[in-house]
Amino acid sequence: MTESARLENRWAVFDRWGPYGLLVLGAVLAWATADALGMGTRERRASGVLVAGAVAVELWWGVRSRTRPPGPSAAGIRQYTLRWGIGFALTWLNPLFAFYAVIGYFSTERLLPRSLRKAGLCATAVTLAGSQSGGMPPHDGLGWTLFGALLAANGLLVLLFGHFADLEEDRGRARLETISELERTNTALQQALDENAALHSQLLVQAREAGVADERRRLAAEIHDTLAQGLTGIIAQLQVTANTRDPAAARVHLDRALALARENLGEARRSVHNLSPVALADGGLPEALKRTVTEWGERIGVRAEFTVTGTAEPLHDEMAATLLRIAQEALSNTARHARAGRAGVTLSYMGDEIILDVRDDGRGFDPLALPARTSAGGFGLDGMRARAERVAGSLTVESEPGGGTAVSARVPLVRHDP
Repeated sequence: MTESARLENRWAVFDRWGPYGLLVLGAVLAWATADALGMGTRERRASGVLVAGAVAVELWWGVRSRTRPPGPSAAGIRQYTLRWGIGFALTWLNPLFAFYAVIGYFSTERLLPRSLRKAGLCATAVTLAGSQSGGMPPHDGLGWTLFGALLAANGLLVLLFGHFADLEEDRGRARLETISELERTNTALQQALDENAALHSQLLVQAREAGVADERRRLAAEIHDTLAQGLTGIIAQLQVTANTRDPAAARVHLDRALALARENLGEARRSVHNLSPVALADGGLPEALKRTVTEWGERIGVRAEFTVTGTAEPLHDEMAATLLRIAQEALSNTARHARAGRAGVTLSYMGDEIILDVRDDGRGFDPLALPARTSAGGFGLDGMRARAERVAGSLTVESEPGGGTAVSARVPLVRHDP
């Protein structure tokens, strides 16, 4: 709670219970000094009736104020007038009842409009000056002189504090205007952020389309370099087999054709697997990663753990596929090169981005001295990095010889299209 809110709450408590406390204090002091101040039976009965009336007025206002908005109103003007009238009458009967009348100084801003506040303060000053001069009405010329002096002093203080109150109200109004201006600025900023988010989504769509084009080019190159050449070789071996009459030579060529067919079947499966991850068909990314890590660990014989941090959210298909492919490639690298005894995969939802970490305790390597990629495979880091960059993400690798490897992919958290 802010300081202004705490101050407002304290004023609200005083507005509700302060009049009762001041009325009780004035009544106790007046009763204790009734004989000394010459209050007769009639004055005592009249003060009792007025005290009961003050209680009734405060109770009525307490109920009314709970059902009306705060601030000056016609009901507030009536409440201030009733308080002043009862306080003036009680102070006439006993000057010590001015403890109740003083509430008029504290309630002008909450009950009276700005045009009536100085009048209300001056009326309260009359009551207080009468009490301070010994009671009303003054009994002689000296009493009237004292009353006039006290009234002038109270009036001066009223004007002075009223001026300060007006300055404070002006400052408060200026603060409210500043707050309103900040709210308008924040609204404009939010609109700009929304427009940026829409632009960001558009750029992601374009990146996805570019990624699809890159994937098509990759498949075309793989088909040309592997499948097409492999099929050409198979055809050539089968043609030689058909044209030879030597069974032993034919068997050699058939074995070569069979080996080429098996090799190309593996290439075809790998290409299709990279194009459309089937692991995402039955659930979201966390489920797919968990199955992938579990199956990988059982197949390789390595202790593998999967962890999710943050609140999981449905991801855009391209984001989920990218992270799953990066995880599969990183685990494949671990199986081929790391000789690890333990591996861990962590998927972290971090507000507006998602992070995939793949770690192992294997032999590690020097990221600045990677070996050349061979036909048997390689580290695949360039491919993983390219996948992340296609969706406006990034990939970092931390490793050292004998110190294990950590691969971290960071991509924007783009939610699933409804």
